[in-house]
Amino acid sequence: MELAGRKAVVIGGTSGIGKALALGLARAGANVIATSRSDAAVAETTAEIRSLGRESMEIVSDVLQRRSLQSLLEGALAVFGRVDILVNAAGITKREPTLEVSEETWNAILNVNLHGTLRACQVFGGQMITQGYGRIINIASLSSFVAFQEVTAYCASKAAVASLTRSLAVEWAKHGVLVNAVAPGIFPTALNSRILDSPRGQELQMRTPLARFGTTDELISTAVYLASEKTSFTNGQVIAVDGGFLASGVNQ
Repeated sequence: MELAGRKAVVIGGTSGIGKALALGLARAGANVIATSRSDAAVAETTAEIRSLGRESMEIVSDVLQRRSLQSLLEGALAVFGRVDILVNAAGITKREPTLEVSEETWNAILNVNLHGTLRACQVFGGQMITQGYGRIINIASLSSFVAFQEVTAYCASKAAVASLTRSLAVEWAKHGVLVNAVAPGIFPTALNSRILDSPRGQELQMRTPLARFGTTDELISTAVYLASEKTSFTNGQVIAVDGGFLASGVNQ
């Protein structure tokens, strides 16, 4: 129960990695609001959090709308009184040759993955600075470090999320707000299921020294650490949980 009594908001917290982290924080003792644009998914995940004996609330949000995030903060403060932990897990991607990527697609991906993360950090970071305490965990990617073919916009957005994480860590440390990121390796989710069933998925597994994909539960301990008091001197880091992918050169 490392997070007993802490109050957390997980944006993009009703599916995939975000949901796993929301439930993981709850199991570690935190009261958690898991939010996304889907009313049904929010209701389902909120019920799961409450079944663990934690406080929660049903509130939808959209990282494209600053007012939506402000309403989320206001709702969280009304229920919890404060927000100690913010996880930014909302994200989208699309595979397409770069010469064919429209400005509309490029802007849409950056608007969710990068600008949405910035909006949430600004909205919740202001409150954390005022209270003199906060833990922000952004979800980066292996593509924060290396390139993947034909997902240029996604790679650019996640590289920028890593840079944003470091910048905010430097700027907000003096206010007691620590900002870090988790870079997941290959974890099967609804977002990437088609890719992992293709030759590309086979290559990704071959390049992972553990020779398998991760399970979303294997991300939880890292997130709990970054959300806890144990992270008191960890700031501005992008921690890869990737089965050795980034360390790998030649595997055979």
